[in-house]
Amino acid sequence: MLELDATANAPADMIKDGTDASFATDVIEASQTVPVIVDFWAPWCGPCKTLGPAIEAAVTKAGGRVKLVKIDVDANQAYAGQLQVQSIPTVYAFFEGRPVDGFQGALPPSEIDAFVEKIAAMAGEPEDDDLSAAIEAAEQMLEEGAAADAAETFAAILQEDPANAAAYAGLVRAYLALDDVDQAEAILNGAPAEISTEPQLEAVHAQIMLAREAANAGPVAELQAAVGAAPDNHQARFDLAVALHANGQIEDAVTELLELFSRDREWNDGAAKTQLFKIFDARDAKDPIVLNGRRKLSSLIFA
Repeated sequence: MLELDATANAPADMIKDGTDASFATDVIEASQTVPVIVDFWAPWCGPCKTLGPAIEAAVTKAGGRVKLVKIDVDANQAYAGQLQVQSIPTVYAFFEGRPVDGFQGALPPSEIDAFVEKIAAMAGEPEDDDLSAAIEAAEQMLEEGAAADAAETFAAILQEDPANAAAYAGLVRAYLALDDVDQAEAILNGAPAEISTEPQLEAVHAQIMLAREAANAGPVAELQAAVGAAPDNHQARFDLAVALHANGQIEDAVTELLELFSRDREWNDGAAKTQLFKIFDARDAKDPIVLNGRRKLSSLIFA
C-alpha cells in the first residue's frame, strides 16, 4: 500500500521531530501563539505507526493553525516522564505554554481530525477586515493614552459584533486605564458566555485581579527589608512580588515569585505558580518577560 507523506505539503516548521533539549522552544515557547500537539511515540510501537501519519495529515489540513512535534520516547525520556506518559502513543496539546488536552492510544481518523480542529480553534479565527482595522485604531488610541476615545471605539465595534472578544477585552482595558476597575469588571461579567473563555478575556480577567491586588499592595522598601532579614519568609516575598508588580517592576516581581517557587513550590497551595500564571496571562504572550518567565518556570517544574 502506498503511504502518504503528510509532511510533504505541510507549511514550513509545522511538523517536526522534537527532543528534550528543544522542548522548551518547540513546544512551550511556540505554543504562546500557535497551539502545539506533541506526539510521544517509539519506533517499535505498532499503534504509533497508524496514529503518526493520521495526525500529520490532520495537522497539514489545518493549514498552519496548529503545529505538531513528534518525540521518540526511547531517545527522549525527560518530558515524557514529567508528563507521566505511561503508554504510547500518547498525545498532548499545548497552548500558551501549558497542556490543555490529550489522549492515549490510536484513534479513528475522524476523531483525530476533530481533535486537531478543536485544538487549532483555540487560537481563534481571523477578524473581519473592517472590524480588525477599527480594533487596531482603538488599540492605537489606548496606547497613546486616549483611553476614553478608545472605550467609545471599542463600544461601537461591539454594537456591530456583540460577540467580538478582542473588542470586549479592549473595552475592559480602556476602563482599567481610566482607573475604573469596577466598571471594567462589570463589562467583563457582561460578556457573552460563548466568548467567556477566549484568551483575550482571560487576559483582562487577570489584569483586573492584579489591579485589585495593587490597591492593597504594601511599601516596596519595607517588604524588601523584611525579605532581606528573613529570606524564608514566604509571605513577605509574595507580598513583595505583588508590590513590585503594582509599582510597574514586572520583571522583578516575576523574579521574586520564581525564587519563592524554587524555595517551596507547594507554599499556600502553590500561590507562587498561580501568581506567575496570573501575570503571564495578563500580558502579551510574546512579551520577553513572559517568554523568559515561562521558560524559567518550566525548567523549575521539570527539574
